[in-house]
Amino acid sequence: MNYRYIFLIICFGFAQHISAQPYKDYLGAGQNGGITITSSSHVGTSSPSKTMDGSGMNDEIMAASRFIAQATLGGGPKEINEVMKEGYSTWIDSQFTKKPTLMLPQMINIWSQIQAADPEAYGPYALHFNYAWWQNNMTNEDLLRQRMAYSLSQILVTSINSDLEAWGEALCSYYDIFVNGAFGNYKDVLLEVAKHPAMGYYLSHLNNPKTDLENNIRPDENFAREIMQLFTIGLHKLNPDGTSILDASNKPIPTYNNQDIKEMAKIFTGLYAGAVLPCPGIPFPAECICYASNNPAFCDTLDMTCCWWPTEPEFGHNIYVMDKTVPMKMSNDNHEPGSKTMPDGTVIHFPNDGMAEIEAAIDWLFNHQNTAPFISYRLIQRLIKSNPSPAYVGRVASAFANNGNGVRGDLKAVIKAILLDEEARSAAGYLDEYAGKLREPMLRYTHLSRSMPTVTDQGRYWNNGYEYLNDTRQHVMASPTVFNFYTPDFQPVGDIAAAGLVAPEFKLHNTATAITYINRNLAWTVGDFLMYSWLHTDEVPDAVHLRPASIETLFYDTEDLINELDILLTHGQLSDETRQILRNALGPLYWTWDANSPFYRTRLAIHLIMISPDYNCTK
Repeated sequence: MNYRYIFLIICFGFAQHISAQPYKDYLGAGQNGGITITSSSHVGTSSPSKTMDGSGMNDEIMAASRFIAQATLGGGPKEINEVMKEGYSTWIDSQFTKKPTLMLPQMINIWSQIQAADPEAYGPYALHFNYAWWQNNMTNEDLLRQRMAYSLSQILVTSINSDLEAWGEALCSYYDIFVNGAFGNYKDVLLEVAKHPAMGYYLSHLNNPKTDLENNIRPDENFAREIMQLFTIGLHKLNPDGTSILDASNKPIPTYNNQDIKEMAKIFTGLYAGAVLPCPGIPFPAECICYASNNPAFCDTLDMTCCWWPTEPEFGHNIYVMDKTVPMKMSNDNHEPGSKTMPDGTVIHFPNDGMAEIEAAIDWLFNHQNTAPFISYRLIQRLIKSNPSPAYVGRVASAFANNGNGVRGDLKAVIKAILLDEEARSAAGYLDEYAGKLREPMLRYTHLSRSMPTVTDQGRYWNNGYEYLNDTRQHVMASPTVFNFYTPDFQPVGDIAAAGLVAPEFKLHNTATAITYINRNLAWTVGDFLMYSWLHTDEVPDAVHLRPASIETLFYDTEDLINELDILLTHGQLSDETRQILRNALGPLYWTWDANSPFYRTRLAIHLIMISPDYNCTK
């Protein structure tokens, strides 16, 4: 007899036997009945049984922590637990119902407090926009809305690196377009941006005149170029998945040319002040700037009122006399007459109705085949990862093109498509070696500030912001150019570029900013100085401090401390190498006889994690 067949028969019979009887004593995720589990050693509360009963598995909480880092400017245990309880989609829906926390009302409130404390204070400036931004984002509940607003502000850029730094009300009003529109329609956001005086001044289509060949005057092309290149259709024709359409020579096909820019520039002529500032009627004790017929002049006035500007807006009025929170108006007399031709040959012509032509041009840009993948790609980069696959871009662009109810540009649908996509949520997406992005400096600051409890004696979070801008070259609304802090296709020299990948945020990472970030982080944590504000009546600055009391209770157990911070800060991606560095550094700081031991051990652990690659390179 062939013994091989006997062996197969025996194995088959054995298999039949064990499959027929219920076997209840088996290992794994809670099924340990009747089994005693021991080990030669264990650390802290990481008992041997947790290895087998599933109680030590933190995948759900880590995934929720990662989601919060993507969907907000920062969150802690409360937000993480809400996501775990509600689920991702329901949490997003609940955020859609949160009331917007606006910048302009907050800044007005802050400025009134400053003036009450110091009637001779100057402003409001960009400094006071920063105060309002931080006060709102340290106390608000509309977390998803504010993350989306911040992301949009990096696509439709204006910046304090212009005279806008002198006008806090313009910065707040402009930023509120994104706060209000974060869950609205991209077309509406685009139109509000085009009409806002901050953008009109920044990209010079405020008081943009029609053609006057006799005086060698032609429409300014600045905004016309950027609304196409940066805000809607980009430089090259795109497939629905964001990849370039190539010509017969395998070269990208330009979306527009110089003549198209000239035609678009004609559209954005005739815009002027929507309103002028009320005459202050305040006697100036020294030199003041006065305006007569829109011409700045200096006048020495010791006893007269500086109130020379006109009370009604007119085309040509200088921005200094404008109400910079009111949308620009149209002067049809100064709008370029005649028809205008879009890059695809579409003709726009509404005689004596310049605003209708602007709306038609924005409608054309909004409906262009490029806009959905172009904007989708950039929002994915801001929220999730630097190198989304074409399939991911295509799925989000599809939601942009149609929210399921025939509506194009619905940002709620776009947000859900981005945050709930398999590349953002699945284990396979997380493990992809091309996944992730460098956490930008601003998000490191906000994430720490919101992930743990803070205290401030007077309830103020009026963060100056300029110190951090100097340290890291980033703060909200402080981009060096209209191209943002970094371009979407930036490639740092080395392995990333060699692999054909992009990493935009690395544009800000250099030998200087790396060191200053470490120093700043040390001040936040070990130095116990997260931010501060100052009023004229303050004897000392009102400082803000981290107070992670629940974390400090874990100081005596290094493993528990590391594990808790891994949940809050690194979302489960703390490597074995970094964990060992933490153990080595924290071990000598265990002083049972010193009341400060919990403080220093906890703060050092936070600091070391936040300067690690595990924290700064998110997935």
